[in-house]
This record gives sequence, structure tokens and C-alpha cells, in this order.
Amino acid sequence: MSENNSVKRAALINAAGKYSKVLIAIIINSILARILSADDYGVVAVITVFSTFFATFSDMGFGPAIIQNKNLTTKDIDNIYSFTVYLSFILMILFIGSSYPISIFYENKAYIWLGILLSFSLLFDSLNMVPNGILNRDKRFILISIRIIIVYSISASLTVVLALLGFRYYALAIQSITTAFMTFTWNYITTRPKFNVRFKFSSIKKVLNYSSYQFAFNMVNYFSKNLDNLLTGKFMGDANLGYYNKAYTLMLYPVDNLTGVVTPVLHPILADYQREIKIIYDKYIRIFKILFCIGNFVAPFCYLAATEIIYIMYGANWNKSVICFQVLSLAIIPQMLNAISGGVFQAIGDTRLLFLNGCINTIITVIGILVGIFYGKSILMLSVCIAIAYIIQLITTSYILIKVGFEYRIREFFEYIKHELIILVGMIIAVVIYKFAFTNILLSFTVKFLYLGAIYIILLFVTREYKLFVSFIKR
Repeated sequence: MSENNSVKRAALINAAGKYSKVLIAIIINSILARILSADDYGVVAVITVFSTFFATFSDMGFGPAIIQNKNLTTKDIDNIYSFTVYLSFILMILFIGSSYPISIFYENKAYIWLGILLSFSLLFDSLNMVPNGILNRDKRFILISIRIIIVYSISASLTVVLALLGFRYYALAIQSITTAFMTFTWNYITTRPKFNVRFKFSSIKKVLNYSSYQFAFNMVNYFSKNLDNLLTGKFMGDANLGYYNKAYTLMLYPVDNLTGVVTPVLHPILADYQREIKIIYDKYIRIFKILFCIGNFVAPFCYLAATEIIYIMYGANWNKSVICFQVLSLAIIPQMLNAISGGVFQAIGDTRLLFLNGCINTIITVIGILVGIFYGKSILMLSVCIAIAYIIQLITTSYILIKVGFEYRIREFFEYIKHELIILVGMIIAVVIYKFAFTNILLSFTVKFLYLGAIYIILLFVTREYKLFVSFIKR
């Protein structure tokens, strides 16, 4: 099988699981948004930030390192797994101990019990790092897709039942525990890594050079992705955090679910060609163009139909999220295009450059967050600053990857994407000149979709970029 077809086959397999989960998630989240309040989501968003921080320590870059290093033996992987088991229990205990200080800082005792509950989610997520890396290394994407659908269906259904019974934010915490436990159990039974009470550190040294930079990147990326929730919850309250977090999460829907079919398989597939940079570059450019083309419709539509999308998905009680979602939609294209860069950095074996890029992006994001919270002092200004930060990140990431990573000329790169830029300008003009108004939400949603859809198709034919999709479908 050629590298071209292997990426597409893997992406299609992953898409089946991904979009099945998306369909279920849309239904479940629509139900939960009408049961739970913005305060409930805000409380969980805060404690999840801290559990994610501890989970970052448990990863230490071992998953990608297992995928990248083709010389690891079964004993090496068992030794790495044994190390992560000890690390997972230590982090679980530390997270439980941190729950009380968190509750004092945010002046909410609910964080104590939520911390205890989510410590189990942290434990199983941490234990899953190596088994999940083995599955991706072995390219068992069908199994992963089946697991995603089954695990999410069960955990999401349980969450709805608990929410209806009045468990509030505890329902969301229990969903995390259920998902983590079932995922780890499934992956462990499938891969069967062996736990050794005494493990050899020499196996860990084999991946340390690669994984250390990956871990460092994960740490700086953590602060880039979570500082807004930390500070919003403290200085603007749980309710404002709930509205902002819901808008941000909704913005990530197209980002995660359009790039999510490619990003999980990109590194495992391209790692086979780590010594053939030209192949990796060609695949990156093709995926970049396709995602850019798709984003050129999705982002303008989310901006234009922000009210309709929020009301249909979550109901009128989330109206304060509308303006945030509209502004954050400006970050959809940058987020989509940046999402694939991590796997490419990993595939060319340069996690040091990945870490450097992560540091630069984190600085950009942190500045945006601090300006939005302490100068803007509203979730609207925070959304504006976050959107600007992601746009700047796209510029810096593209330059570092193309110029330094691949050692190609930026001018050549822009030549490849000039038609996508033309389409983007055309769609922006279409959004600006739209003046129709309808009182019926579904009618307004439909008209805006058809309006932008027609202009998008015209622009595809004018620039002849429709051939991208035709070529992809034919193959």
C-alpha cells in the first residue's frame, strides 16, 4: 500500500469512529446543556484544568516515542509501562492532596470531592498512555474507532441519567472516570503490557531524548490551552467561565472533528517515512490545503450563524455565549491548520523544534489571555484576544515548520495556498454584505447555510480548487 493510500485509509477508518462519536456528542451535549447550568460547567472546567496538568506529567512523551522509535523491544515497552504505573499512582495521590488548596483558592468546597473523584480518571488516563501508544504504533485504527464509539456511548448515557437525577457537576466528573476506566481496560486487554515490580531504566533512556522534548512541549502547551480557564474562573466567576468555556468548546467542534480524523493517524503513518522529508512535506501540503479549503466555509458560517448554532445546540439560556462563539470562530481556521503541525514535527523526528514552537505559541497565548482578563475584563475581550493569538500562532508555526523544519522557502509555500487565500477573502466579503433577518431560528440557519454554501461553491470553481475534493473522492 502506498503512503498516500495508507494515510487516506487510516483517516477514513478514524473518521468513521470520530463522526459517530460526534453525532452522539451533539445529542448528549444538547440534552445536558438544558439540564445543567453555566455554573456547573464552570466548576468542572476549573477542576479539569488541574487534572489535565497532572496528566501531562504522567504522559512524559512516551506515547509518541513508542510510535517513533522502531527499535524498541517488547521488554523495553514493558519497562516503560512499569515506570508509568508507579508514576500514575504517585500523581493520583498528589492530585487528591491538591484538591483542598484548590477549594480554598476558588472558595468552593465542591472542588475537594471533585478532586477525589477525578483522581481516578487521572489514574486510568495515565495508565493508558503506553497501551494507547502501542495501538497507534501498530496502526490498529479500526479497533480504536470501535472503542471510541462504544466507550463514549456508555459513559455519555450514564451522564445524562445522573444529570437528570440531580448530580449536577458530579455527573460530568463521573463521565470522565467512566471513559478513562473503560478506555484503559479495553486497551490493556488488547495490548497486554507486562508490569514489572523492578524495571530497567535503560529502556526509558532509549526514548528519553525524543520524549523529553515532547514532554516539555506538552507542558508549555498545557499552559497555552488552560490558563484562560484558570484565570477566568478565579477573576470572573464560575458562570462567566461556563459561558466562555461553552463557546470555546463549541469552536473546537469543527477543529477537533475535521482535523481529528487525520491528526491521530498522521504521526503513526508518516513515522515510517521519517528519513524521506520530501514525502512528509508533500503529504503535509496536501492536507493543509484540504483543511484550509474546508475551514474557508466552516469558519465564516460559524461567525454568521453564531446565534442560530448556540440556540439550536444549547438553548436560549446560553445566549451570553453567542458573542464569544462568534469572535472565537475567527480562530477556527488557524486552529485547524495548526493542529496537524504537531504530528509533522514528530514525524520528522524534531521534537526539539516542536518544543521551541510550543514555547513561542505559549508566550503569544499567555499575553493574549492576560490582556483579555486584566485589561479587557470581560469574556468578550478575552475571546477577541484569544482569536488574535491563534492567528499569530498560525503565522509563527508555519514559518518554523516550513523554513526550519523542512528547510523550504516560504514563498513557495504561499504559492501553494494562494487560491485558498482568495476563497477566504471572498467568503469574508460574503459575510459582511449579508443583511437578511428572520425570526425563525431554523429558517435563519438554513438561509445562511445555503447562501454561504452557494458562494463557496462558486469560489471553488473560480479558483479551480474543487479539483482538490474531486481528486480526494476519486482516490
